[in-house]
Amino acid sequence: MNNYIDIIQGIHPGKLIGRELKKRNITQCKLADQTGISYQTINAIIAAKRNLTTEQSLRIAEVMGYEEDFLALLQTYYDIKKLREIELHNLYKGALRIRKSLFWDVEFDSINWGKFKKAVINRILERGSKDEIDEIMRFYKLSIKELQKYKTKLHKLSENIEG
Repeated sequence: MNNYIDIIQGIHPGKLIGRELKKRNITQCKLADQTGISYQTINAIIAAKRNLTTEQSLRIAEVMGYEEDFLALLQTYYDIKKLREIELHNLYKGALRIRKSLFWDVEFDSINWGKFKKAVINRILERGSKDEIDEIMRFYKLSIKELQKYKTKLHKLSENIEG
């Protein structure tokens, strides 16, 4: 089961539970009855609006046939992922002084500049002006050498896609 955890770590356990219920053709109500956990709580867990407690993870694991620590570990990995995202968000406060139209496909004001640092840099290198490239260097405190590494990786990626 540990190899499986490595693959899915960072996913909310409720998403996995929901998928398994569909696969096994089991309703949330039936899972609630079998575990003694209220339907509302099961529903909130599956919708990833509520985290699993240790007790809930043990009950669900028993009914679903998982190892007893599986869901608790999955919840822990999810919690770590969320904490890291908050840390990355707090690392790069504010927003880049760039055209919002460069990020037409996302809500510009809610971009986590730390979490999506590589994607942001690549997008600016692909479509940004000289001033915008200077801005990402300032914002992320990149040296010219570091920026050159991003350019090289981006160039190799585009060659692989085209060729």
